[in-house]
Formats: sequence, C-alpha cells, structure tokens
Amino acid sequence: MLMAGFAGLMWLLYLAMLAFAVVALVMAALFRDDAYRAADKQNKGFWLIILGIAVAVNLLVPMLFLQLAGLVGSIVFFVDVRPALRQVSGGGWGRRRGGSSSDGPYGPYNGGR
Repeated sequence: MLMAGFAGLMWLLYLAMLAFAVVALVMAALFRDDAYRAADKQNKGFWLIILGIAVAVNLLVPMLFLQLAGLVGSIVFFVDVRPALRQVSGGGWGRRRGGSSSDGPYGPYNGGR
C-alpha cells in the first residue's frame, strides 16, 4: 500500500517535470532570435536544444538524476532568461502594453511634422 502511494507520487512528480519542461520549450520557441542577443543571453538554438533535451529525457529516460538536470535547465530559463527576454521584447508574444499603433521603436511616429 505504501509503495503504491510512493509510485503514484513519483509518477505525478515526473509528469509535473515534463509539463514544466514542455512549457519552457514552447516559451523559448515563441521569442524571437534577436531578443536573445539583445538580452545578452545564449542564443535561441542553445535554449531550444537544452529544453528539448529536458523534454526528451523526461519522456524517454526514467532516471531521476537526468530529469533533475533538465528541471534545473527549465528553472534557469524561467527565472533568468524569460524575464530578460520579456523586458527586451516588450512583454512577450504580441501583447502590447500601452502606446498606440503608430508607436515606433523610439517613440510615437508624428508623420514628419
């Protein structure tokens, strides 16, 4: 009875780590490549490889040590890289925070007036 409860808890932990890695991978894929350079982080390909390996390890290799290494990569992305990318790219995936549709990268466009 106790072992069945422990196995269920471990399965739930593995599923949570997989979901966390998948969400991090999708978010990493949605940011533009130049945002990574502007935020002075590793390039987009690096993070897609790291997070893709984390997803693959969670799906294919039931070794807790490797899954924890993937979890560390996902946590680093969420805690360090994602906030820097959001700051550089203005909030994320097409979401506008104030301003008008005529705002350019250096402020509002006034039509040459």
